[in-house]
Order: sequence, then C-alpha cells, then structure tokens
Amino acid sequence: MTKPLKKAVLPVAGLGTRFLPATKALAKEMLPVVDKPLIQYAVEEARAAGIEQFCFVTGRGKTAIVEHFDVAYELEKTLESRGKLDVLEELRAQAQMPGSITTVRQQVPMGLGHAIWCARAFIGNDPFAILLPDDLMLCKTSCTKQLADAYLETGGNVVAVEEVPMERVNKYGVLDIAEDKGRLVSVKGLVEKPKVEDAPSNLTVIGRYVLMPEVLEHLAKMEKGAGGEVQLTDAMAKLIGTQPFHGLRYEGRRFDCGDKVGFLEAQIAFALQRPDIAKAVHDFLPKYV
Repeated sequence: MTKPLKKAVLPVAGLGTRFLPATKALAKEMLPVVDKPLIQYAVEEARAAGIEQFCFVTGRGKTAIVEHFDVAYELEKTLESRGKLDVLEELRAQAQMPGSITTVRQQVPMGLGHAIWCARAFIGNDPFAILLPDDLMLCKTSCTKQLADAYLETGGNVVAVEEVPMERVNKYGVLDIAEDKGRLVSVKGLVEKPKVEDAPSNLTVIGRYVLMPEVLEHLAKMEKGAGGEVQLTDAMAKLIGTQPFHGLRYEGRRFDCGDKVGFLEAQIAFALQRPDIAKAVHDFLPKYV
C-alpha cells in the first residue's frame, strides 16, 4: 500500500553568497518576490499538495525564517485597531497549524545530501517531499501536487525534470532514461553534474522531489561526490533497481531565484499574475526595453 505523502523537507541553510550584500544579515529564502518571501511560496506550494508537516534544515542566522511563520500578536492587534481587516485576514489565512513546523540545524556545509540526512528523525519511515526554495515554480497546479499525484500513480521515487541545452547539463543532476513515456520517464541511472560529453541525456532534475525514506541509508554513509560534498543525486541513484524511480515532466515554469537574472525575471512574471498590479507593471515595462 502506498503511504500518503504528508511530510516535506526544505533545506534553507545556504549562505546566499550570490546575493551579497543583501544576504549578509537576511536569509536568502526571505528575499521577496513581489510581496512574499521565497520560503512562503514553497510552503504554500507544498500545502496545496496536502503536505501537513514541514522540516526546515537551517543554519546560523536563519531565525527569521521561523519567525515569519509564527503568530505576530502585536502586528495583528495593530492591524485590527487600524481597521486593516483585509490584510489581517490574509495573514491569518497563511498561518500554519501549531506544531506543523520543526527545524534542525546543518552545522557544516556538506551538501544537499547531508542537509536531507540532518532531517532523518523528522522523516522517519515515511515518504517525503523536498522543496528547494531557490527554485520558484509558476504552475496552475502546484508542482509538488503534480509530483504527489505521480507518486500515487507509480509508487516509489518521483523527481521533477526539465530539458536543458546540452552545454548546461554539467550544472545539474542528469537522468539516464530507461523508457520515455512522455509525461513520465522511467529512470535507470542518475549522474550529478557530468561532463557535457558524458551526459546520458539533457533531462535534468530540478528542486522538487518525492523520495522514499530508504535514501537515508545511503546518505548515512557520508560518501562524497561532485564538489567534495554529500550529493543527494548519488544516494538517489542507489535506489534505482530496488524501488520504482521516475522523472516527471511537470507543467509550469521554473525560475532560478538563486541567480540574479532569474530572480529579477521572477519578479516580473509573478507581478504580471497579480490583478492588483499587473496593468501598472505592463505599462511601465516598455520604458526599459
């Protein structure tokens, strides 16, 4: 029987060096796109998929992330006294259930695989989603919901994938395809950041995953891969052949908000989705072309 997907791990311990000096005192996951921080977009996406429990894998100086999801009594009282009930209602609608968020610390920067291993007590023996907040998704149906639906269909591990130009495959985890079924791709291998000439395809993994807890057994070995870090891709590859493993061509668009240009493009794309400001944004854009 396929276990329900109710847990998500969000690695948020990165230093955000590409956005210095903005991230000197501010967690990069708190950078806003229009008027919401990246971390909130990720949590809302996961909630739309039925996720109920969240684990933030944090580092030093990341307390603002947890504070953001806490109840701000003084702020709520001020909004109420000033009659800003619409804003107050919006804040309360975004509130998390008490006890739904937990945090663990990744004390040393040893890679994404190590960050996930740090959440092992939270994961336990349950399937879990991983969302990397740097990847901001613009989808009619939540990208994590698409993965969750595929997981219920196939069982086992499912990762969101997209095609990239071959000259860029050395920046990603790349799929070795067993069978291409269109929306779903069965996987016979995974390679982390291969040389362009060695890449098995141009189908790459983005920052959305549904994984089985057995991946922790491989992460626990602390084997270092590309960049001298504990790579999640390497541990996932070891599940292939023992469990179902599929890539999902998700419907929607990804913005790499770990990159300055991607972050700026996301601002425009998400602003144009907002009825309250879309026209104003559309009107000023031609001035900068």
